[in-house]
Amino acid sequence: MKLRPRPAAGDEDEPKVRILLVDDDERNLLAISQVLEDVAEVAVATSGREALRHLLKGDFAVILLDVFMPGIDGYETAQLIREREQTSRIPIIFLSAVNKETEHLMRGYAMGAVDYVFKPVDPIVLQSKIAVFVDLYRMRLQVEATARAEQELRDANHQTELRHLLIEQELKTTRERQAAILDALPIAIYEGRQGADGTQHRRFVGGDLERLTGVPSGELAADDALFWSRIHPDDRSRVASFFERSEDAAGACEYRWIGPDAKVRHFLDQAAKLAARAEHGLWAGTLIEITEQKLLEARVLQSGKLDALGQLTGGVAHDFNNLLASILGGISVLSRRVAFAESEAKVIELMRHAAQHGTELVKRMMAFSRQQELMPSDVVPAQLCEAVAGLVQPTLGGTVDLEWRCVEDLGSIFVDRTQLELALINLILNARDAMPGGGRIVIELAVEQVVADTSYGELGAGDYLDISVSDEGTGIAPELIAKVTDPFFTTKESGKGTGLGLSMVFGFVHQSGGTMRIVSEPDAGTTVHLLLPLAGDRGRPAQIAREAPSAPMAIGSVLLVDDDPAVRTIVAEQLTDCGLTVQVAPDAATALTMLAEAPRSYDLLLTDYAMPGMNGLTAIERAIEINPDQRVVLMTGYADETVLAKVGSSFPVLRKPIDIAALDRILTRPEDPAESGSNA
Repeated sequence: MKLRPRPAAGDEDEPKVRILLVDDDERNLLAISQVLEDVAEVAVATSGREALRHLLKGDFAVILLDVFMPGIDGYETAQLIREREQTSRIPIIFLSAVNKETEHLMRGYAMGAVDYVFKPVDPIVLQSKIAVFVDLYRMRLQVEATARAEQELRDANHQTELRHLLIEQELKTTRERQAAILDALPIAIYEGRQGADGTQHRRFVGGDLERLTGVPSGELAADDALFWSRIHPDDRSRVASFFERSEDAAGACEYRWIGPDAKVRHFLDQAAKLAARAEHGLWAGTLIEITEQKLLEARVLQSGKLDALGQLTGGVAHDFNNLLASILGGISVLSRRVAFAESEAKVIELMRHAAQHGTELVKRMMAFSRQQELMPSDVVPAQLCEAVAGLVQPTLGGTVDLEWRCVEDLGSIFVDRTQLELALINLILNARDAMPGGGRIVIELAVEQVVADTSYGELGAGDYLDISVSDEGTGIAPELIAKVTDPFFTTKESGKGTGLGLSMVFGFVHQSGGTMRIVSEPDAGTTVHLLLPLAGDRGRPAQIAREAPSAPMAIGSVLLVDDDPAVRTIVAEQLTDCGLTVQVAPDAATALTMLAEAPRSYDLLLTDYAMPGMNGLTAIERAIEINPDQRVVLMTGYADETVLAKVGSSFPVLRKPIDIAALDRILTRPEDPAESGSNA
């Protein structure tokens, strides 16, 4: 039976305390419960078994246990309570009405009792004793609660510290990763400010500065104005103006920077003002080296200039070639028709000689523009040495020694012999001009093997003939080496050079499948290397296959087509002197109309290649469609061999200015058409 007690006295915030009252007499239960209800909440049990069930359900501050009860008495109940770990610490007070002897008291204490209360109980004594155990219980609960709170706080602190450690470790790892990434990139991060005198002070906070600038990072850290002092003097005012901008938006600036090794580096500086400290002129930014990009841009720009100038040069050479064709043709006609006196014949010969020199200049211009029709053949290096030595020796004077180092059995190269000789003569004369006080020029020929991963990126792997021309002259400044092959660029005094020599050599060598390299230092001389592919390694360029006529060309009438009136008139006169009947047309369309009206009236169609509207190759194709038996000859001073090769026609080619002897051979006997051009 359980009695409902009144609420226990005390603060409502204090933990609730219960005591267990065990007695088989309900009158005792009621009486004692009323005595203790102000001390704590009382739970009652009428037997030992019921008491044990209460203990399984909750905790108690103290147990009041009657000694004599049916079934399990108080001693046995106390023993069971003490044997159970969860209840062994609960204080037990025995209630007894009869057993007051020492023997019984000792047995009770042995069973775990802390006190004896004899019936009938004194309410005040019982309340006092129970109040002590209730207070102890409350104190224990408070101590346990405090201990739990402290443990929870320690656990929370431990978790917080652990989180802090993890965050710090993660932050450290992130910083190390970012530092590794920055070190792997060509970039530097800085904070900077600009002084009133325009000097910039930079504090670098990231990046591999030594690799980026060539300056140890410690030096840059020790002197925050060192970076500014090495900005190229010509760029400083522009850089200072960039950092003096008033707006806060980010921007970029490119400038040159001179390293301790005197190497000029190009930097892209991307920076923005720090908004929070904008009034102090503080900036944050990054540096990226763009030297390779700038060099590439310069090479692309230079290539574009050369291509454009090459197109211009080719057009000028074409027009100039027509003028020379008119002059030489006119001289030839006059020489045939007029008998000049000795003095007049000398003047005519000087005119012819000057026009022929002009023809050589056209060839050089064509070589520069890479539009020249090269006529390659097998050239033995030793024979080249002999031929050039005889040409240049008289022009060197007594102060210049020429040393040839020509090794036998170097193989052969497949190039235009005349153009190679001109290129070599040009280099020797340049070397002579670089030594105004005299000196020695060494020409050396050797075989160089080029592999795929060398600095000759434009060449394929294989064996090349290296022709080097070395002098002991003034040399070339490093910043000028890349410019000496530019057209019209010269280091010579005004009136002593056109600036076309090296550019023409450069054009010829590249057109022949090789490359040119210049090695020079101021006051230490210059060496120019020409690398040309050996014929045995590279093979010969594909030649135009044309079938020779099967029988002599019985020519009586010619249809001449040329857009240049002077050339048209002179060539017509030359053909007339050969005993031919000549009709002329100013363009391909007019010629085709004439052929269509009288398909078999002309034994030979002689047409220029480069004409407005329709070129000579197309005119020949249309003429053959009109008359499949039509004989044709192409005149050209401009056409590229690759253009002719694509057509694959079988007809002779006559080079301008026209050599009348070559024209006679075409008209009078069968011949391999490919050879006719080489004689022009």
